[in-house]
Amino acid sequence: MLFISFALGLGVLTLFFDSALSSRQNPNRNPDSFLADDGSISVTLRRNPQGHYLVSGLINDARANFLLDTGATDVVMSEALAQEAGLERGYPTRAMTANGELTVFSTIIDTVQIGNITLNDVRSSINPAMQGDTVLLGMSALRHIEFTQRGDSLTLRYIP
Repeated sequence: MLFISFALGLGVLTLFFDSALSSRQNPNRNPDSFLADDGSISVTLRRNPQGHYLVSGLINDARANFLLDTGATDVVMSEALAQEAGLERGYPTRAMTANGELTVFSTIIDTVQIGNITLNDVRSSINPAMQGDTVLLGMSALRHIEFTQRGDSLTLRYIP
């Protein structure tokens, strides 16, 4: 009985700390949106402890974690996430990354959604070497959004 109690307690603590670490890594799992009188939509993000802006959202109907990356030309995702989102590989191109040059495949995302901001027909790349559900949200999406950083927060503003 003591062993079972210990195992259950350890399981509960593991779930608690896993959830706490996840929300620390991505403090923007459920971003709030604000609709202004001028029709613009704003989403304010908090920076994570590493200084990055991560936010949960959708690619088509597939859940993704976006890492805002103004140094990336396109939105870049793993092949597994692309398949989950119903995207097909387009033509191959060469891309220069921090890990060197590699082959990526072009595609167009029907919808990228962050909070109530929805972007349509976004140029992107499928990187077969990428793993997981983290997506680099590059300038092919960010060029449609104004962003302002103040302290530890970044406000995305989209004018439809």
